[in-house]
Amino acid sequence: MQLTSEKRTRLADEIRVVPGWAWGLAAVAFVGAQFLMHVVVPRDPNPPPLWGRVLLGLLAGAAFGVYVLLIGYVNRDAGRRGMSPLLWTAIAILIPTAGLGIVLYLVLRQPIVGVCPSCASPVLSGFNFCPRCNCRLSPNCPQCQHMVRPDDLYCANCGATLGQQDYSVSRVQSGTQA
Repeated sequence: MQLTSEKRTRLADEIRVVPGWAWGLAAVAFVGAQFLMHVVVPRDPNPPPLWGRVLLGLLAGAAFGVYVLLIGYVNRDAGRRGMSPLLWTAIAILIPTAGLGIVLYLVLRQPIVGVCPSCASPVLSGFNFCPRCNCRLSPNCPQCQHMVRPDDLYCANCGATLGQQDYSVSRVQSGTQA
């Protein structure tokens, strides 16, 4: 059985990672920017024109809302990658200059941690065997032992015929398959 965390994720899948509290705070930030631009700023003795307040309100609200959504994403994504969500959320909040804290997280984040189908221990993507129970996590060529996809007919590395092999979860003990 192959780990499902090895596949690339789509933007829609990543958006689903953002928690509900972040969506709520983003909405509050957007509405707060509108309130500021349409209620507080017009009380100034020399306010900007209406079109300027509308434009600034929309831009500021969208910017604050996206920033809050990114902080929520960092919080939830750090947890699913086996990193400290509290630490990375604090970094994202405390280093707001041009989103530097969020950029640091995106550059330094770990790969997504999968789960072994046999013993349910955390396993990094790209592992061929579980380090805890030695369960085979991905199919490999019987001749050269390079990883192959389950639907491959030939090994891309050595050209060996793969045929119909059983790629189900198996334990490997002392170099032979059980």
